[in-house]
Formats: sequence, C-alpha cells, structure tokens
Amino acid sequence: MEIPRIMMQPIRRALCAFILAGLSGAAGAQAFPNKPIRLICPFPPGGAVDIASRAVAAEMSKTLGQPVSVENKPGAGGNIGAAEAVRAAPDGYTMVMTTSGIQAINPLMYKKMGFDPIKELVPVAALVSLSNVLVVHPSVKASSVADVLALVRANPDGMTYASSGAGTSIHMSAEMFKHLTGTRIVHVPYKGSAPAVTDLLGGQVQMMFDNIPSSLPHIKAGKLRALATTGASRDPALPDLPTVAEAGVPGYEAGVWFGLAVPAGTPRDVIARLNAEAVKATKSPDFIKRMSELGYVIIGSSPEQMTAMQRAEQTRWAPVVKASGASAD
Repeated sequence: MEIPRIMMQPIRRALCAFILAGLSGAAGAQAFPNKPIRLICPFPPGGAVDIASRAVAAEMSKTLGQPVSVENKPGAGGNIGAAEAVRAAPDGYTMVMTTSGIQAINPLMYKKMGFDPIKELVPVAALVSLSNVLVVHPSVKASSVADVLALVRANPDGMTYASSGAGTSIHMSAEMFKHLTGTRIVHVPYKGSAPAVTDLLGGQVQMMFDNIPSSLPHIKAGKLRALATTGASRDPALPDLPTVAEAGVPGYEAGVWFGLAVPAGTPRDVIARLNAEAVKATKSPDFIKRMSELGYVIIGSSPEQMTAMQRAEQTRWAPVVKASGASAD
C-alpha cells in the first residue's frame, strides 16, 4: 500500500530528528571534556601531594582544553578526599590524587575506611614517586641516625615524631624504623604534611620522616636537620645524605608514589583520554623541571601498571602494619 505524500512529511521530519539526536549524542560523547574538571587532593595545601596535584593540573589544563582545578579535602590519612571522589559521578569530571598509602596501607590500618579503594577507584596513571627524609628539629642533639637511636633508647617514649596522618607513608616509614630497631617513639598524627612540618619547625614535635619536597626548602634554609633518606639508594635531591639502611638499619626501605584515579564505572575511553593527557603532562619540560628540583621521580604509567604497583605495595606493607600493631578508626 502506497503512503500518501502528505503523510510522509511528518515521518521524514521525525526520522531526521532521530538521526540528528543520535549524531548529537555521539558528538557529545566524543567531545570530552566539555566542562571544567576537578582534581581532589586528599591532603592540605603545601604538602608533597598538593605540590604534585597542582603541577599536573596546570599541565593537563593546557592540553585538555578545559581547566583542571585542585580542591583540597584533607583528613583521615587521605580517606576523606578519596571517599568524596568515590561518591562523585563516574564521568571523568572528578579525579583524585591518590597515593600508595591510600591504596595499600589504609585498607590495612583503618577499621572503618568507608570505601574500598581497590574496587571503587579506577587507576588512571601513576605520576611520581619519592623517598622520605628523616629530619629533626635543630634543638635535638642528633646529627646521625645512630644519635637518634641512642636518644630513643636512653629515653623510651621520650621522643615524638610527626606524621601526615595514620596510614600515610610518613607514618609507616617511622613505624618501619621502630620495628627494625626495636625502639619506641610517640606518634603525633596531623591532617597532612604541611601542618606537621609547621609544628616540627616550631619544636612541638622532635622528628619526622617527611616527604622530601615539603621539607627540602627548610633543610636548605637550615631550619631542619636532615639525617638520612628512606629509599634503596641515595636520593638525587640530597645526595650527601646516607640512606637509613646505610646509616645502620639494614633492610630498611620506604617511599611513596602518587597517581590519578577516578570513580569506578568511568567509561574506558574517558580513562584512556585522561591517561594520555596525564602521561603527556609528565613529559612536559616545566613539569620535569619542577618535580626534579623538589626530589620527585617521574613515572607516567598506564592504568595497568598502576594496578600492578598497588598490588606490590599491599604485599610490601602488610607485614609492617601487622608487626607495628598500628590501627586507626
């Protein structure tokens, strides 16, 4: 049966509208990102995680064509900011600068973490790693790791160490030191490295295994005394300092890495785009210069490589956390 021409016109209009809507949806999907992206930093301004977050955000803003803004959401060893990222829409417009501490140590430490970082955060790219540095307030009569050990053994629980929060690499670096040396030092946790360093500078606490970037300016200014770094080999940022292992604690090695993650359920093509731009950022001359000067080691991994790094950290830290008996609510 032939359809009259007058009836065909509405059908054609409806068909055209359907096709255009489909094309519009496809174009929208291909246009990511078409609005600003936020990057949650789960630690306060001024610390090593914040420095890396702002550096990568600046570079990705250039190449994504949309601003990437950093929002600091500190607390609970990074759990508060990471939990906010988990609750965000899985559309690529919310990222979090996660850490090996959040991914591998916090699940072992916190009784009620509130989320599963392995299942509910999807890796985008591991960006940088760094060693920590053992620093003391100038009033502490110690110029070496051996001096620190002598002090704490002479006065158990008489010295305090600051950390950026329970479960962070700064905390666990100290716990590993205590475990391997059989010593006791009182833990004073803060909501990030920056406030911890502030109190260390003021003499409210005596020592800290801080991320190198946040202590380096104070070391150079003579406001903190650096005794050793925590990596497997001497750190390029502080080449004259021995490692903790070299300084008399065999088997000691600790560090941390930072990387971008997004909520579970984020489309694969969006993750692929974010990974490509993040890796591109790590190859930028400005990023390389800024990070290298502060003691970061640049990574720029694939999502799969970051997943493997998470698993390796869990294996590495599980016995240390268990031996330390450390836990947090």
